[in-house]
Amino acid sequence: MGERRRWLVLVVGMLAMTAGSTFQFGMAYLIPAFRDEGLSLEQAGVLVACPTAGVMLTLIAWGAAADRWGERVVLSTGLGSAGLVLLAARGAQGTASLAVYLALAGAAGGSVLASGRLILGWFARHERALAMGIRQSAQPMGLALAASTLPALATGGTDVPLLFLAGLFLAAATAALLLVRDPAPQPSAAGPEAAGPKPTSTSPYRAPHLWRIHAASTLLVIPQFAVTTFALVFLTDVRGWTVLDAGYLLAGAQACGALGRLGAGYWSDRTDSRLRPMRAIAIATGVGMLALAVAAAAGSSLAVPLLLSLAVVAVSSNGLSFTAVAEYAGSAWAGRALGIQTTGQNVLTAATPPVLALAIGATGFAPSFAVVAAFPLVAAMVVPVAAERAATAAQAGHPARRHSRGDVGSRS
Repeated sequence: MGERRRWLVLVVGMLAMTAGSTFQFGMAYLIPAFRDEGLSLEQAGVLVACPTAGVMLTLIAWGAAADRWGERVVLSTGLGSAGLVLLAARGAQGTASLAVYLALAGAAGGSVLASGRLILGWFARHERALAMGIRQSAQPMGLALAASTLPALATGGTDVPLLFLAGLFLAAATAALLLVRDPAPQPSAAGPEAAGPKPTSTSPYRAPHLWRIHAASTLLVIPQFAVTTFALVFLTDVRGWTVLDAGYLLAGAQACGALGRLGAGYWSDRTDSRLRPMRAIAIATGVGMLALAVAAAAGSSLAVPLLLSLAVVAVSSNGLSFTAVAEYAGSAWAGRALGIQTTGQNVLTAATPPVLALAIGATGFAPSFAVVAAFPLVAAMVVPVAAERAATAAQAGHPARRHSRGDVGSRS
């Protein structure tokens, strides 16, 4: 029963993440419908940003709630509330009212982004990064779902798309309530758990390691969203592709990006390290961005395969950073730590497109790509690989714990 339960928990986590990502990142696909309803591009842009604004306001609070009451309560309450708010949003009167509804739905749906303790408890260390990678692959799946459904549903207005998104949230909330079981906490043991601090109520932020993981993973958001946001514009404006052809190509790259997260998780589990693969991916991303800048400056056709490879590599470290944060924080702090992590990432997610747009408008793609390359290279220096190596070495005398099922959890 326990073996089947953990896979149910993982599937529900993927469903929840897919629902949240479809809403948070898929609202951009409703811009044409918003404009058909008489909104300006600026007004539509504000509406698209509202879910992310709501998410950023509540992530840490949702994380603290998960630490106290467990993820079953947090997921079912947050996702269910988001679904109900979107149902109410269909009756919104005016742009300001709709903006409030979308922000409230984002604030409620942010519960899924502060979760991760279930992976920590139900999966052993040697399989945990792959499990987290599977869960995090739901983010590009949500984007793909939004791209394939929302524009078609919006041909008659935004009412049906909002109903569809509400249905996704309510389905995920129901699944969480019925199928998710929080792993039972076990007494804390002395010493770190494989490569992180012991699961204790003592704050893990007294040491610098967790702050460094937060900083590195936040810096890695910049090249990820630089490529995600401007790849289509680069292919159409610079390389002369049609919008349709470029869209198909980038959709394929996004699917490969999801597979990249799975591959990074498998790599991490096989090497018993979260941070060494994360540093390698950061270096590869920085070098790739520099190569893309050179190719763009030279007008080389190599810019296209470089751009596509970055669409895969730049997103691959996401699951590793989430796993590392959960493990370093321990079961008592994992929710809050993941909330802090995701808040920082969402701040730069929101800031990167407008800032980079200004840079591209002023200097062009090549110089802008070159500047973006600096961020993953700095991230590679910030990742606390030495601390992880020391913690792993310290576990050499505790072989039994290396094969434990996790910080928390039972299979009952």
